[in-house]
Amino acid sequence: MIRYTLGRCGRACITIFLVLSIVFLLMRLMPVETYFQGRSDTMTDTLKENILRGLGLLDPWYVALPNFWKNLLLHGDLGESIVMRVGVPVTKVIWPKAVVSFQFGIISLAIQLVIGMPLGVLMARKKGGIIDKAGNLYVLLINSLPQAVYFLLIQLYLSTLLGLPMLFKSSVPSSRILPIICLSLGGIASNAMWMRRYMVDQLNMDYIRLARAKGMTSGQVAFRHIFRNALVPMVQSLPASLLFTISGSLYVESLFSINGMGGLLITSIQRQDNPLVQAMVLLYSVISVLGLLLGDLAMMLVDPRITFTKKGGSR
Repeated sequence: MIRYTLGRCGRACITIFLVLSIVFLLMRLMPVETYFQGRSDTMTDTLKENILRGLGLLDPWYVALPNFWKNLLLHGDLGESIVMRVGVPVTKVIWPKAVVSFQFGIISLAIQLVIGMPLGVLMARKKGGIIDKAGNLYVLLINSLPQAVYFLLIQLYLSTLLGLPMLFKSSVPSSRILPIICLSLGGIASNAMWMRRYMVDQLNMDYIRLARAKGMTSGQVAFRHIFRNALVPMVQSLPASLLFTISGSLYVESLFSINGMGGLLITSIQRQDNPLVQAMVLLYSVISVLGLLLGDLAMMLVDPRITFTKKGGSR
């Protein structure tokens, strides 16, 4: 396990290094007028040169790239915003929005797990029954309808029915309810569908027949054996889901006017705030790679029989 963990961490670091280096080099190919915030015509050539030199854009790439990594690794310096909040470190731009998105995300993730996984268990145990049919209908509707459709229906009709605010206001706690519902619906359907599928697969295994032959009740078989083994593949996605809560939802945050992470990357790209784009790419890269790594490790902890060696099936 230690050898595998170290190997995966090494590959993760290489992946992040390559992704961020490529983004850094590509951003240097952007037109330099971006850095003058539309004031290019009113600025002297000397002033333009000083701005570009201060940003390191006049250095060749083989000088600028090591300087970028040195500042990042030694000082944690990701640069300053040049458009959205001029002169403010990008970490101070990102952090407040990340906190908002994380608050919504962590609540919605908890709801997805508390409702979705037990629903999947009930659907598997009552296969072919009313609960299973109703659950499958819910999963089908959520997966077939575009999110924009049922998000708008929730915002327009549920707000009127329950008397809730249509838009988010930090000073109004009830304005968080509708966005959280929207963020939770897809996860509930996904968790229920996969938990049902994994449990149904386990029902046909030989060890289940043996457990029943030994006199174990249906409840004992379901929770001691079927649920435990079905939980193993579900565990892999939990760390990634937890980490991705910080990234926010572009559509939900736009729909409910939530000032979170969802639209920050898009806005920074559109306004060509290059240091902010680099910082956001670094954040998403770390989240993606770390989520996959923690998912694999979580599977090994839940089921020690799982290994990732070449003989057992490499990953």
